[in-house]
Amino acid sequence: MSTSPSYDDPGVYRTLLESTKAIPWRIDWASMRFTYIGPQIETLLGWSQSSWQTVNDWAERIHEDDRQRTVDFCVAQSIAGVDHEADYRALTRDGELVWIRDVVHVKRHPDGSVDCLVGFMFDITERKIAEDKILQLQKELETLSYRDPLTGIANRRMFDRILEVEWSKARAVGEPLSLMMLDIDFFKQYNDSYGHPQGDLCLKQVAGLLDDTATRTRDLCARLGGEEFVVLLPGTNEEAAHTIAQRFARMLSRAAIAHRNSRVSDVLTVSIGLASIVPGAHDTPGAFIELADTRLYQGKTGGRNRIVGSGD
Repeated sequence: MSTSPSYDDPGVYRTLLESTKAIPWRIDWASMRFTYIGPQIETLLGWSQSSWQTVNDWAERIHEDDRQRTVDFCVAQSIAGVDHEADYRALTRDGELVWIRDVVHVKRHPDGSVDCLVGFMFDITERKIAEDKILQLQKELETLSYRDPLTGIANRRMFDRILEVEWSKARAVGEPLSLMMLDIDFFKQYNDSYGHPQGDLCLKQVAGLLDDTATRTRDLCARLGGEEFVVLLPGTNEEAAHTIAQRFARMLSRAAIAHRNSRVSDVLTVSIGLASIVPGAHDTPGAFIELADTRLYQGKTGGRNRIVGSGD
């Protein structure tokens, strides 16, 4: 005669349930009381099995930042008779946090009304920690993809993206937009004279001064590549942009970065091209950049160490 246990025996099912890491539970809908919760709950959260009496015990042990959202969602889904899952941070008896995933099945009476909720709680803390690390890494990578790795200011990709946004806004509200494009004078000679490590330091110094010049929230300074930089100035007409360019030139002069092989000064200088516009229907960002670049070229061919705008 077989001595194997009968699978009709409720004790068998309870043994199976209580031997898993998942925590089974059952809530009677009419009374909103737990009729069962697995003993594993005490190991996970520290609260005794007998302390889980009502749904309020469950709700009060959810982190306050997650509580209302989680309770509202689960109640709404249960009333609708929809099986669902909810992730939330649960409070342990010692005040620590554990990420829980509740998988809920709604059991209904023949007339469609809710009879009870049955489900499993899973500890997903390690998974959440891993997911958060991945998200943080993705954010860091995204940030790095928009930053010039040498100077730490925005790169060409970021400049193009912000210009598109500011262009659309300037066109929509009819406000001016200015662009300051600059190039370090005789930078090749600087590198040849002082070496590339010192050249890198020089680029960082110039970037830092530019960042100090772009003082408003929407101002953007970026390195386009090599020794070429830009400063985007939303809500700024050409007169104001010219004043900002002059301020930067003074700051650079006071920094007195030695440049013994410059043909225009014994300290580092820059050439600057300015462009300002209130964008119209037929204007384009590309033409705007080209205008600033043309004026920069005029400054370089006209003797360097100068600012060139529409009136220069």
